[in-house]
Amino acid sequence: MATYVLIPGADGRAWYWHRVVPMLRERGHAVIAVDLPSDNTAGLAEHVDAVIGAIGDKASAPGLVLVAQSLAGFIAPLVCERTPVEQLILVNPMIPAPGETAGEWWDNTGRAEAARAFAAEEGRDPNAGFDLVVDFFHDVPQDVTDEAMSAEASGPAEALFTEPWPLQTWPDVPTRLLQARDDRFFPLSFQRRVAAERLDGVPVEDLPGGHLVALSHPVELADLICRTEASP
Repeated sequence: MATYVLIPGADGRAWYWHRVVPMLRERGHAVIAVDLPSDNTAGLAEHVDAVIGAIGDKASAPGLVLVAQSLAGFIAPLVCERTPVEQLILVNPMIPAPGETAGEWWDNTGRAEAARAFAAEEGRDPNAGFDLVVDFFHDVPQDVTDEAMSAEASGPAEALFTEPWPLQTWPDVPTRLLQARDDRFFPLSFQRRVAAERLDGVPVEDLPGGHLVALSHPVELADLICRTEASP
């Protein structure tokens, strides 16, 4: 049995994982879904503290696995420096480089160009501005979308985007990268390139769904999370 610690992305709410949590528990695993700080001045240290606090006395439990969505790719590796972790699973992640801020990551990786190219491939307007529904919720069930939209507005702390990522190397923890094939924000081909550049030797395991894959394809995501080894 594993203990899965689910860290949300920019939205910061444990709610993001609410469709995946019961599926992992049905498989006999312990699950901790983390709420991240809502304070706009909370930086990387405060976000790591929030994850550590949520783990609590489970820190000494065997089989601790961090599952990090999107922006949490900047946070989860720092948690690995604070507590023993058996595995780190990145989902549609931002993969940081040493000394890079989350604000710099976008231009450094060429994400915008990749997203425009993917839009053109799909027959969408590559020059259209960001649209929350089109880019994030395009494959999320309507009732789940409605619930998300009715919640109080939340978002990442500005401080997260200005602090350099402090690690010089990726933590010595077995790492997997799960990427949704229909992610319009971080296209699959883009993630394969960035992973090759920044996570040498870590394969990209793909699954159906868009950027909010825990909301749109929770069954497939839970199945893939529970695999003990990366797909060939």
